[in-house]
Amino acid sequence: MVEINNNIIEIIKKDFKSAFSNPIVTIVIIGLIIIPSLYALLNIQACWDPYGNTGNVAFAIANSDKGASFDGVDINVGDELINDLKNNDKFKWTFVSEDELRDGVYKGDYYAGIIIPENLSKNIVSISSDDPQQAKLEYIVNMKENPVAAKLTDTGSTAVYNALNAKIIQIINLAAYGKLGELQSGLASGAGQLASGGSQLASGAGQVSSGASQLSSGAGQLSDGASQLADGAQQLSDGASQVASGTQQASDKVNTYNTEIHQATSYIREHSSSSKVQEITDKIDSKTDTVASKVQQLNDGAGQVANGSSSLAANSLLLQGGIDELAEGSLSLAAGSVLLSNAATQALFTAAASLASSADSLASITGINETILGDYFYAPVKLDRHELFSVPDYGSQVSPFYLVLSMWVGALITCAMLKPGTSEGTKYSPLEMYMGKAVIFLLLSLLQCSVTIIGAHLLGIYISNEIMFILSCLLVSGVFMIFVYSLVSALGDVGKAVAIVLLVLQISGTGGIYPVEIMAPLFNIMNPILPMTYAITLVREAQLGLIWSNYIPALAVLLAIGLITVIVMLVIKSKADKLTHYFEKCLEESGLF
Repeated sequence: MVEINNNIIEIIKKDFKSAFSNPIVTIVIIGLIIIPSLYALLNIQACWDPYGNTGNVAFAIANSDKGASFDGVDINVGDELINDLKNNDKFKWTFVSEDELRDGVYKGDYYAGIIIPENLSKNIVSISSDDPQQAKLEYIVNMKENPVAAKLTDTGSTAVYNALNAKIIQIINLAAYGKLGELQSGLASGAGQLASGGSQLASGAGQVSSGASQLSSGAGQLSDGASQLADGAQQLSDGASQVASGTQQASDKVNTYNTEIHQATSYIREHSSSSKVQEITDKIDSKTDTVASKVQQLNDGAGQVANGSSSLAANSLLLQGGIDELAEGSLSLAAGSVLLSNAATQALFTAAASLASSADSLASITGINETILGDYFYAPVKLDRHELFSVPDYGSQVSPFYLVLSMWVGALITCAMLKPGTSEGTKYSPLEMYMGKAVIFLLLSLLQCSVTIIGAHLLGIYISNEIMFILSCLLVSGVFMIFVYSLVSALGDVGKAVAIVLLVLQISGTGGIYPVEIMAPLFNIMNPILPMTYAITLVREAQLGLIWSNYIPALAVLLAIGLITVIVMLVIKSKADKLTHYFEKCLEESGLF
């Protein structure tokens, strides 16, 4: 064990002696220390504020708008847009003719251009007519010149488009605003008429209720009279029945007496031949017959009176029942009229109140100053933006990616420039060679990282937690160097190729700039196994806002990847160091490597 340690120390001393034995070597090593930091810092500076320099991007505008008249006022939306753009420094707006614009964009003199047609204002104000026309702008962009410029000019065209739409919305809403006043007046008038109708309905329903009450009172009096009539009719019926009974008895008596008188007169005429007696008996028979006849008539009349009085009594009872129903119906009519009055009147008054409220609301709107109203319609909704972990500039936002990327590039360049060494043909074992050479590589990675950290501070990138930022950068740089060194030490040039391939994959697959979700499926699959995925998380958390629940898992995975790589590469180096040395020797002998 002591011999192993001595051998490792001996290798370390040789490397440090070689580093300073020749000025050229020293200069190269210093270059290795500085170059990775330049890679990071130059890229961060270039991305510091990419949208802040768009004022130098040429964007052409051709205005052919001839204007129009709206509500008695001459307007020219094209001229208004031009005036707005002259005060806009987002792009290098160049105002040219339509032909110059088309030719300039075609040749690449301008990245893009917008043509304002001659009927723009006319089509915009047509919204108030019966035949509204859609206003159009023509946007021409040269997609060949520069992909980023094309995206930037898309932003410029959107700005012009939004400004135009805002003006159209102002015109439309101000026109509608004029109609609101008319609507408010109509609603107020209608509310008054409804309220008046409700009052008239209430008054008429009251009259109906009063008449129904009087009818009910009269029906009650009729009912009382009908009751009295029924009582009298019943008494009359009873008396008539008694009279009929008495007359019948009298008729029976008269008939009996009439028979007896006829018998008597017949007997007298049989025993007397006197003409005088005969005359007297004939008169007696005649008189008795007359009396009998009259009595019979009286009897018949009494019977009719009895029958009639009975019918009168029965009908008077029916009359009383009908009058009672009339009284009850009149009371229902009175109650119904009150209910109808209350419901209908309440409905009309409610509708009138609603219309009046709407009219009042519109009155409050139509009383607004038109300038204020126009500003409101320009932006009726305001979006309050709340930023979590706010970063002052875009350069600071992308710096975690470029810092970590520079650490991988630094490890790759260092392992490509310096030989990791082989135990073949030496007294050292593969383990001793690996451990002894690893020290200078690790030291160079820490120096590279220190220069990068200093440069980041000089550049002015935003750092939330200084201590954690520095420690995280040093840790990531060291892990990357050990990772790449292990690949190259065990596999030689093959390890360098693997490191380069990983570099390419990690640029797009780690989500450092673009979300990995929008990348190809391959990168989504590889993202969880790429070292830079977790390294970027460490630096981002330390630099822009530390959340331990994000930091600690990323730290654990990164260390695990580094440890597994070291173990696997040590096993490979101990078994295949001779083969690797032979492979590299063959490449050198070719004269190409």
